[in-house]
Amino acid sequence: MKKQTARVAASLVALSMVAAACGGSDDAADDSGEEASSEEAETEEAETEEAESEEAEEESAEASGDAVNISYWLWDNNQQPFYQECADNFTAANPNITVEITQFGWGDYWDGITAGFATGDVPDVFTNHLAQYPGFVDSGVLLPLNELIERDSVPTDIYWEGLAELWIAPNGDRYGLPKDFDTVALVVNENLLEGSGLTTDDLGDLDWNPEDGGSFEAAIAALSVDTNGVRGNEEGFDASSVATYGYVSNTPYADAYSQTGWSAFAGGTGWEYLDSNPWGSEYFYDDALFTDTIAWWATLVEKGYMPDSETLSGSGADTIFADGTAATMTDGSWKIGTWTSTDGVAGSFVPTPVGPSGSRASMYNGLADSITTASPNPDEAFEWVKYMASAECQEIIGGGAVVFPAIPSATAIAQEAHAANGVNVEAFTVHVDEGTTFLFPITIEGADIQTIMGNAIDSVMRGEADTSVIVDANAEINELIAG
Repeated sequence: MKKQTARVAASLVALSMVAAACGGSDDAADDSGEEASSEEAETEEAETEEAESEEAEEESAEASGDAVNISYWLWDNNQQPFYQECADNFTAANPNITVEITQFGWGDYWDGITAGFATGDVPDVFTNHLAQYPGFVDSGVLLPLNELIERDSVPTDIYWEGLAELWIAPNGDRYGLPKDFDTVALVVNENLLEGSGLTTDDLGDLDWNPEDGGSFEAAIAALSVDTNGVRGNEEGFDASSVATYGYVSNTPYADAYSQTGWSAFAGGTGWEYLDSNPWGSEYFYDDALFTDTIAWWATLVEKGYMPDSETLSGSGADTIFADGTAATMTDGSWKIGTWTSTDGVAGSFVPTPVGPSGSRASMYNGLADSITTASPNPDEAFEWVKYMASAECQEIIGGGAVVFPAIPSATAIAQEAHAANGVNVEAFTVHVDEGTTFLFPITIEGADIQTIMGNAIDSVMRGEADTSVIVDANAEINELIAG
């Protein structure tokens, strides 16, 4: 537009020159007329040169890139300072592009994104989650990155195995570049081990099964204490009046995926969510490996070793663990900093229990940055996405010791940063090292699946139904995704 404006201005000056010349030729040819005509010509020539100079300057400015502001949303306030450092470095290398970072809490974040897609008030780039991404793909609100990746020869094989492939839809379009990954571990409040006869090392060497709960159930029984000071493995324990629970799930019971809850236990049986993942077409919640896991899970509530559904949903697992009302909890690697800095919690981390399959398990979730189709500057937005997915930015993130970046070399930096802080994070990384991860289930209709199966599982956990409701719910969701 600036170039076009300059050209129009130059054309107007040229037209005025032609008009003046014609008028001058009609005037009497005296000395004063010739002098005036000469002065007009000089003025017009100067104006033409000035216009051409302005046009050249504007063309030069355009060649170097117009000023562009890229809006970027994320939900983790702990990561924001390190992404700001990435943004500052990015702008230093790309002076015409500034990045404006906005952080929201988890709930507000997704409410804003969802509402924004309806109104067009969305950022250029946002942190995407596998639970939300299939719906966004179905709605056509994400920009495919294939052509941009091919154009710039961006490598997609530099990440931990499987992370980049998560963001490829069934039609072959890629909608994100990996930024980090997470696994889960058992978090232990060492302040609550006294009197249980257990050490942190003991808790790092547990197993479980759906028949008697194995050494895991025995451990959380010993860690559970009623209001009279009686432990769960002692005669007279009152399951209806518990002061300290041995364990709390950091996922509400009404959850179809339970990343930081039962998923580590169900995965340890060899059970899988789907016939194929990502983009499977059949769920296996009706498998006995799963229904037996949930049936056992519910007995832990009945025995008083875990809080009931009302307590968990009312207080929240973080509060229950932080105030000393639970001795252990499964939680994700993104919370390492939380549990090593919370007053009253001496947090340490041990691997999830070994299941009936003979191995431990952890859900393997990876985030990515996606570009919205509403972005007016997709090329500049991709430059920012590409930078966040590079080793340079991910090594900055790794140094912040908040999450594990998607690039192995940056993950190593995160491990070193945690070690420098006196924190051993092998309980999380062991799953990647030993290949005991399984993917977050990715299918269409994720929100409806969450509601249908979440409600079914919650009814079992409340003691209102047996696991046949899970079998029925599984049939309903398979019919749903079959279309």
